[in-house]
Amino acid sequence: MDFKQIQELIKIVNKSNISELSIEQDTFKITIKQKDLEGQQIVTVPVAAPIQAVAPVAAPVAAPVAAPAAEKPKPAAEAPASNLVTIKSPMIGTFYRSAGPDKPAFASVGDEVAPGKVVCIIEAMKLFNEIESEISGKIVKVLVEDASPVEYDQPLFLVEP
Repeated sequence: MDFKQIQELIKIVNKSNISELSIEQDTFKITIKQKDLEGQQIVTVPVAAPIQAVAPVAAPVAAPVAAPAAEKPKPAAEAPASNLVTIKSPMIGTFYRSAGPDKPAFASVGDEVAPGKVVCIIEAMKLFNEIESEISGKIVKVLVEDASPVEYDQPLFLVEP
């Protein structure tokens, strides 16, 4: 099972009333649990198969409560620019603009993106998922601070097609 399939499973669980989903194949086992804590959903993904990961980073526990409140005014600001397309988070996790502190950002304001180009990384449960652009265009605005928690479907970038 690859990361895209795991992301799709997480999306399905988030959109449904399912509280837990378990899948087991040969040496691979995944369990996705969902709980509602003040509007937040928790997804656990214990994996028995070996996985290559970038240096793990611990996410603060209290930060997810504050970050979405700070992000809510920004979608209202993007409403007048109807020609802009939003790249949204496909999962809950921690947003990183680069592969490491000393590495260049995947995408910055003014950069051209194309379908398949990595624009950021979202870390969820110690798994680092590369988020790829699905559109072509130029990055107009980065809506999330580096190393900030993000919610499912939260706007990350504004792109001018």
